[in-house]
Amino acid sequence: MAPRKKNLPLLEAVEITGIAGEGKALSKTENGVLFTQYAVPGDIVDIQVTKKKNNYMEGRVVRYVKLSERRTQPFCTHYGVCGGCKWQILPYEDQIKNKQQQVEDNLKRIGKVELPEISPILGSQKTIYYRNKLEFSASNKRWLTEEQVKSGESFDCMNALGFHIPGKFDKVLDIDHCYLQTELSDNIRLSVKDYATKNNLEFYDFRAQQGFLRNIIIRTTEKGNVMLIVVFFHEDEEARKGLLNHLVKNFPQISSLIYYINSKCNDTLTDQEPHLFHGEDYIEEEMEGLRFKIGPKSFYQTNTSQAYELYKVARNFANLTGNELVYDLYTGTGTIACFVAKMAKKVIGIEYVPEAIEDAKINAENNKLDNTLFYAGDMKEILTNEFIHKHGKPDVIITDPPRDGMHPDVVATILNASPERIVYVSCNPATQARDLNMLDEKYKVMAVQPVDMFPHTHHVENVVLLQKR
Repeated sequence: MAPRKKNLPLLEAVEITGIAGEGKALSKTENGVLFTQYAVPGDIVDIQVTKKKNNYMEGRVVRYVKLSERRTQPFCTHYGVCGGCKWQILPYEDQIKNKQQQVEDNLKRIGKVELPEISPILGSQKTIYYRNKLEFSASNKRWLTEEQVKSGESFDCMNALGFHIPGKFDKVLDIDHCYLQTELSDNIRLSVKDYATKNNLEFYDFRAQQGFLRNIIIRTTEKGNVMLIVVFFHEDEEARKGLLNHLVKNFPQISSLIYYINSKCNDTLTDQEPHLFHGEDYIEEEMEGLRFKIGPKSFYQTNTSQAYELYKVARNFANLTGNELVYDLYTGTGTIACFVAKMAKKVIGIEYVPEAIEDAKINAENNKLDNTLFYAGDMKEILTNEFIHKHGKPDVIITDPPRDGMHPDVVATILNASPERIVYVSCNPATQARDLNMLDEKYKVMAVQPVDMFPHTHHVENVVLLQKR
């Protein structure tokens, strides 16, 4: 017989005193540190404990006894349900203050390296409608909010096109309006849902793994380009053409309409073939006169205007004179590589996704940059001592790895290559701090610049300059 689960306590009138890792609200109780969500410093709340360990607890707010004077009113009707933009209730100046502290804490606690004074975080000019890419999931198991359940209303249509409920892989919250992308994105999503529902197109069933309409992805650019990607679970030519033609007719703003047939158990598209239905198979972004091609599988920073600020920081840290050989690791579509190429002797970019590298080559060619080379493959397998012997010892390395940071073999190769400077761009200061600790034997941290790319979330980008000792 399985052991009975212990009854966990309800803690009353708990004062929230701070913000902890991953954006969770923090309080200190007689029984230890307590983490919760959807609360801000100064709130006094009743919390139902959901997890109890030796040195900490987790819980959920069941009643707000007194609201903090620092609390702001959430602007989105989906707040607290969809799982996104959790910091809407925190003034923006408090958000970036906490992100600054998050960077400092990670670099000191995990990195344990000598640090200069950390520069003030660069806040985002846009705090709503700032994303250039969003993905929405279709589901025939619409998530009903607590208010909807209590209303007693009957819901005949359970189709949804929106975001997954945190912790519920098969439940999707139907989104009326999202403040992350433009109004056009909302209109396209709502039109897809309306057409599919009226024409009896089956929405995907995550548990049964059946249905027709699976996902849509909307990408936009500052130039006004719009790419719409529609993912179907199986082919039904008549139904597919009906929906796609409807979108072409009603949204002339769509310059690239692409579809996938994905019958796998997961939603990843890296191993799936894109099919062009209308327009070009790419969209273009522009930065300082440079044009960047973005395909359906290409990575591009999701906050375009802040990406420009981030790249300027990286370029300034690189301090190029025109004589340097630069390695740009995890180059994506070559945006940073192209951005610094005019100030370098040569730039070599490496990226895992082959399609992104093809875009990087085209980006360099379109921008008349003949001093770049790009290679596709696993970083630890491409960036080897043999590769460096063949292509030359880098004077500067710019690295912008995924959230997991760099593989130890990659760090070892960088240490062996021994460039004069390393510019480390990170979307996860914790793994960045871990890597800085490994680099500390040869490199000293000279500058740290946090950049806020994702307002109303706890996520923060950070750029670190390392100089060879």
